[in-house]
Amino acid sequence: MELLNPLVDPQTSYVSTGHLPSSDTVAKLVTEAHDRFADVTLGRNSQVYPALANVSSKLFGICVAGIDGRIFAVGDAEHEFTIMSVSKPFIFALVCDIIGATGARERLGVNATGYAFNSLAGVERNSEGRTNPMVNAGAIATTSLVPGANPEEKWRFIHQGLSRFAGRELAVNEEVYESASKTNSRNRSISWMLQSLGRIYCEPGEAVELYTRQCSLNVSAKDLAVMGATLAHGGFNPVTREQVVNPDVCHYALAVMLTAGLYETSGDWLYEIGLPGKSGIGGGIVTVSPGKGGLGTFAPQLDEAGNSIKGQLVAQFLSQRMGLDLLMSSPDG
Repeated sequence: MELLNPLVDPQTSYVSTGHLPSSDTVAKLVTEAHDRFADVTLGRNSQVYPALANVSSKLFGICVAGIDGRIFAVGDAEHEFTIMSVSKPFIFALVCDIIGATGARERLGVNATGYAFNSLAGVERNSEGRTNPMVNAGAIATTSLVPGANPEEKWRFIHQGLSRFAGRELAVNEEVYESASKTNSRNRSISWMLQSLGRIYCEPGEAVELYTRQCSLNVSAKDLAVMGATLAHGGFNPVTREQVVNPDVCHYALAVMLTAGLYETSGDWLYEIGLPGKSGIGGGIVTVSPGKGGLGTFAPQLDEAGNSIKGQLVAQFLSQRMGLDLLMSSPDG
């Protein structure tokens, strides 16, 4: 998806700076981004689960969280929605923290598939059955690696881990959970295929149930910004001042976000925005600027790949205007 044309925006900044701009500048730019894209009507809500299709398409929230704890929010930034696939890099980080990055790569894979988030093709076309933690097959396999003697202990690890990233206790959206549980035959098929290849690490039904509940947790754009800022700050939550995961784990989580965070359009995202990001069909996107902060957006209207259209526009706009793009530089320093 081609987003902004920087050639017609003379105020655009391309240089990746070593810090966020001043508070006044960030607040102004976040408000400007909301005003600029609020009236965009492209796309439609996810039709994967009935509960997602019924969310108001007018909702739109943006939040930036700095690694110093500064918060800049506008619009529906505290409106809660289901985290869905945005949970994937954070669960991957938590699992890496337990089994190590090498063990995680050996079991899950890290290469982009180029296929849709719920495609079986990535599994079928890899003789070892490995994909990456940012698509459903790899994410279900990741969740199957969560430690615990029983499903209750495993869920406690997931729930507490994601809540620590967000800096508050998250709650399951029961309506979405029930809707997803009744209609997630695709994920059940994926889990059985993974089992046939030896690439799922607990009972398939248990893995899918945990994964479905994980994706049904409610978050806000503000939560995503704080979660992103935690990854940006070596696993240290800038709001709660808690070390959530070891610093080295963040490198590996951000790496898979960078290469596969927006499914088959991950290349377009990297080409336009130059930052690690992760989308979800609930309308959320988390974007991470290492050493600077996190951006959380919520707008439920999606493109064909299942990524929030307004969220992508905001990420590109703020990446340019705040000098966040990791791939841009200037001979002037």
